[in-house]
Amino acid sequence: MGQKKLERFAAIKAFENVLEYPKEMPGKWKDFFKNNHSITLELACGKGEYALGLGRLYPQKNFLGVDIKGNRIWRGAKTALQENLSNVGFMRTQIEAIHEYFAESEVQDIWITFPDPHLPGAKMKKRLTHPRFLRLYQQFLQANGTVNLKTDSPVLYQFTKNVIDLYELELLKDDSDIYKNLQVSPELSIKTHYEQMDIAGFRKVHYLSFKINKPLPLTKDEVLRKMVLAEV
Repeated sequence: MGQKKLERFAAIKAFENVLEYPKEMPGKWKDFFKNNHSITLELACGKGEYALGLGRLYPQKNFLGVDIKGNRIWRGAKTALQENLSNVGFMRTQIEAIHEYFAESEVQDIWITFPDPHLPGAKMKKRLTHPRFLRLYQQFLQANGTVNLKTDSPVLYQFTKNVIDLYELELLKDDSDIYKNLQVSPELSIKTHYEQMDIAGFRKVHYLSFKINKPLPLTKDEVLRKMVLAEV
């Protein structure tokens, strides 16, 4: 590990807006944020551009960026401290354990922005919109809570649409090319470091918003797997 990464890992341990693998957090986020405002998560947040952007837009809401890479969290956490964004925090942990940190109905919304699409289909269980993860989110999302996906991967976009359709989830918004519109909402105008670089080179950015409004039957997971493998 490089010296700069080591320094950043050490630095976040002293940041008051960063938690690393915290224990006994369900029901106690009001103590961390020092208010009772609603909580929105940015999963696999990287440098936390979305948590920061949303925090600037909505000062009466709380935003928590979650990622395993502490050196990336450092950038977002430092910016939040410099801008006095007390409604923006960060947590270092694995997304697979996200359900361990929140009580039932403690989170209002989830944003997943430019995550790894995990290609090819054999790795689909690592996709953050796979039913495996949606079942975790369902444990702490409010009844009217939303999952928002912003991605430049047509594969992940279509995969998520398949999940929504197969499990009969409530689709709220579906935009296959958000920048084709003359006016883009303030929320979707926020750009991550990855989006600005356009590493994938797809140019089109897709957006889906949906609710996990019912149980996700395990029996349908095999159907989804066959659907994905048929597309590869």
